[in-house]
Amino acid sequence: MSFSSLGLSPSLLKALQDQKFTQAYPIQQKAIPAILDNKDVFGIAKTGSGKTASYVLPVLRNLQRNRETKNRHINVLVLVPSRELAVQVKDVFQQFGSIIPERIKTQAVFGGVAINPQMQALQGINILVATPGRLLELVEKNAVKLSAISMLILDEADKLLTMGFKDEMNRIFKMLPAMRQNLLFSATLSEDLDQVKQILLNDPVVIKVVDESEKVDLIEQLAYYVAEEKKGPLLRYIIKKQDLQQVLVFVSSTFKADAVVDKLRNNGIEATAIHGKKGQTSRTKAITNFKAGRLRVLVTTDLLARGIDIEFLPCVINYELPRSPKDYIHRIGRTGRAESPGEAISLVNPDEEHHFRVIQKKMGKWVDRIDANKINLHGF
Repeated sequence: MSFSSLGLSPSLLKALQDQKFTQAYPIQQKAIPAILDNKDVFGIAKTGSGKTASYVLPVLRNLQRNRETKNRHINVLVLVPSRELAVQVKDVFQQFGSIIPERIKTQAVFGGVAINPQMQALQGINILVATPGRLLELVEKNAVKLSAISMLILDEADKLLTMGFKDEMNRIFKMLPAMRQNLLFSATLSEDLDQVKQILLNDPVVIKVVDESEKVDLIEQLAYYVAEEKKGPLLRYIIKKQDLQQVLVFVSSTFKADAVVDKLRNNGIEATAIHGKKGQTSRTKAITNFKAGRLRVLVTTDLLARGIDIEFLPCVINYELPRSPKDYIHRIGRTGRAESPGEAISLVNPDEEHHFRVIQKKMGKWVDRIDANKINLHGF
């Protein structure tokens, strides 16, 4: 379906055309008209399905019509669970907002960096993308007012409601005006989300495009069964033998992320880790370089991976398996996006074999396996 049939303004349609966006994805086809019609929306769609643009475009359209507000009284609040996702969402708003004639300003705020520059940057902001903790800090310092908000958006609502944000979210909800439009977007549907839907949303338009487990066909999956002590050499073997130039590697801890990166670098493979113990500047630089193809390997944990959004990422490697099948599907869903094929490789040690069988059963797809113990890893 063409964007021209969804009710967007001529300037936004031209911006889409200039950036080679021609056909709307399913979540965009359903969400954009509903949001423009001032409906509350509950959207369930996997990461990489065009979810962010499905609310960015109608939000900008609505602000083209009415963006009047007092200084530091924002119009639109987008809450996200991580700094990386905050930057990503802000970038999408600015990608389109910088092209249209109306002056619509977007700012992202998050913890882990100095608060004063963020306070100064809030002058004249229409759209604020924020992590809950930093938003509350800014409210307490009277740097931003929530009384004029006309729209609240929860992006990655599943994480916002299950990662220790509950108390902060409840405090924020109490500060918001009762009359507002609410948009919730999530990759999964859980009981917690269903309860929040009943509290926050008024007769919402529920959009469920497709469950991630139903969209793994574009991803070529392969599992190497290997002893734990051989995972490092096997990872380097795969990267070098397949000449992988852009690969995202998942591990379970910050310690393991740093250890894997050290071994890769010592063997001539350019790699960087991002995790909660890294400074925001280094994390942003690593993600920027990785997206631009200047960094060959990025090693990350599940939490930090939420902000890594690359349309044509060719390969994901699970150095260690995640705890849940849903997290596994989310990880491999970083590749095979926007209808493009991708490869997902898992390194499975003997202790992980039972868990990997559970993951495959939940996914409804059995993964081809290779006995890596028969591979000559000498020199890797």
